[in-house]
Amino acid sequence: MLARIAVADGSANDLGMRGLRLVASGVALATTTCLTVGFLHALGVLPSDQEDWIPLGLYPFIAVAFLAPTVVGLLIALQLPRNRIAWILLLGALLPCLQLPAEQVVGAAWAYQSEAATLPLLFVWPVAIAFAFPTGHLLSRRWVWVVWIGVLSFGLTIGLKLFDPESYPPPNEDIRNPVLGNSFGEFIVDKGIWIPFALGVLATLFAAAIAVIVRYRRSVGVERLQMQWLVWGAALIPLVLVLDIVMSTWFGGGGFVTFGLLLVAQCSLVAAIGIAVVRYRLYAIERLVNRTLVYVLLTLLLVAVYAGITIGVGVVVGGDSAWVVALATLAVAVAFRPLRSRIQDLVDRRFRKARYEGVRLVRAFEDEVRAGARAPEEIGGVLADALQDPLAEILFWIPESDSYADTTGERLSAPPDDERSRHEIRRDDALTAVLLHEPALLERRDLLDGVLAASALSIEMARLRVEVRLQLAEVQASRARIVEAGYEERRRLERDLHDGAQQRLVSLGVQVRRLQLSLPREAQILSPALDQIVAEVGDAIADLRQIAAGVRPARLDEGLAAALRDLARTSPVPVDVEASGERAPASVEAAAYFVACEALTNAVKHGSPSKVTVRAVQDNGTLHVSIADDGVGGAVVRRGSGLAGLRDRVAAHGGTIEIVSLRGSGTRVDVAIPCES
Repeated sequence: MLARIAVADGSANDLGMRGLRLVASGVALATTTCLTVGFLHALGVLPSDQEDWIPLGLYPFIAVAFLAPTVVGLLIALQLPRNRIAWILLLGALLPCLQLPAEQVVGAAWAYQSEAATLPLLFVWPVAIAFAFPTGHLLSRRWVWVVWIGVLSFGLTIGLKLFDPESYPPPNEDIRNPVLGNSFGEFIVDKGIWIPFALGVLATLFAAAIAVIVRYRRSVGVERLQMQWLVWGAALIPLVLVLDIVMSTWFGGGGFVTFGLLLVAQCSLVAAIGIAVVRYRLYAIERLVNRTLVYVLLTLLLVAVYAGITIGVGVVVGGDSAWVVALATLAVAVAFRPLRSRIQDLVDRRFRKARYEGVRLVRAFEDEVRAGARAPEEIGGVLADALQDPLAEILFWIPESDSYADTTGERLSAPPDDERSRHEIRRDDALTAVLLHEPALLERRDLLDGVLAASALSIEMARLRVEVRLQLAEVQASRARIVEAGYEERRRLERDLHDGAQQRLVSLGVQVRRLQLSLPREAQILSPALDQIVAEVGDAIADLRQIAAGVRPARLDEGLAAALRDLARTSPVPVDVEASGERAPASVEAAAYFVACEALTNAVKHGSPSKVTVRAVQDNGTLHVSIADDGVGGAVVRRGSGLAGLRDRVAAHGGTIEIVSLRGSGTRVDVAIPCES
């Protein structure tokens, strides 16, 4: 049963929507018919007793001005039949058009009278749009009485105007006013009854403007974008009126030119309303509003400069007007670029404050990067501040590994799968980075696009630096693997020498000694020769032990501290060893041992010290080794020297080395090698 009711409700709803679409089409057809009748009157195809004061060339503009709200309203109604904005446009265009075929119904006199009386109907739909856009509802219930005052003011103004007994102006002065001599009409004119209602119409226009401003300030998200479209379209109308005043004051009047521009402005308003209702994301309205304000202000200022120079110089200096015009033109050309930059900055600061502040933060960061005060990799935090989004995060694309990396250099196979939106950043059609941000920023594309455009260079610099750092890390890791492999090869050689050749020589010496002891008395003459052979075997064993110790000291198996103390016992100068018993990776201990061995050898060989101090401790996962002597100092690191070799050995493990050797103050070698604590 419930399913049947739902189907029935759905069918009724579809039928109602179809009916609304048919009614909307009928209203649009009626408006088009009225316009066609009026145009045929203007062409003389249909008989008419009144002469039209409007030039025939303006009728296409008038037709477009009336058809624009009709077409846009119909398009909205076909997609959203219940949208109130669509019906305001459709009925608002139809009402003033009804007087066009009035002559065929009520005669020329009443048609002309109604034409003058219904002039306020031209403002009905813009005022209704101002009160109801974009939701179709008023701001609050408190605005209901304002709307009712407007309805009464418009209705009574039109109704009282129908009884205006004034004669018609040329070229229709021969048509007799049908209410001429009417006492009611004369009473209305003499007593000024119509004035309060006319003032009510004017007050309603101001109230409509206030309603737009209030709703714009309260709007957020989608409604904010829609209101920006309306404000942009509505702002063109007063701009045309200002242009008409300027042309009337300085150039003798705009006439039909400004009248045509006013009709174009009305069409722009209608187009803005249509886009705001159904396609508000299609175009960057923030940029459109910004550019409109900039170039309108720029035009007005340049016109003022031009007029000021032509009038001022012409009055003060006099002379040939061609020189004055040339001077004014030159001044306008010179002032254009700096004036435009200044106006752009002022408009951005006032009307695009969030974008202006965001771009300012990015540019200030770039200045700090150029000065060396900050690193390009900090662009992630700067973008979060500029976009006012603490969750914003930038991931750089690393094409060599088909992966991403954050600002710290940590690799990611793909961006995290969370609720944040993704915005790809490209440079020359190549993917550079991905910005993760709040989905709400998609409704503020002007801010998002402006900040990312300003930070494009910083993002590219940061990406390149992260990529280079990752490559260096790969090189260091590869270098460490090579060192580790070399160390393992050293251990293998040491074991081979110890377990192979050395053991064979020991075994050979034992066999020779047994042979010597088993010789008969008469063969004792061979004992000296056998003693020499055993001694040679012992020397060979000692040489092999020395070679094995050079490959890797056996005491390293007991730890770095034991190996350093063993090294100190064989030194020709006193050596103090301070070393903890903490163990480190074998390759790290071997590197530290050979550094200490090389530094001690250089000190004994070149420094003539009386004492050497060796210290080895671990701190926060780093092995610190220090070798200091009280010798003559003045050691210099040269290519191919032992100290240069120390640097290479330490760098292979990702460590650092610092050599301080002042002449007469001894030499100190400080080494820090990362290790597992």
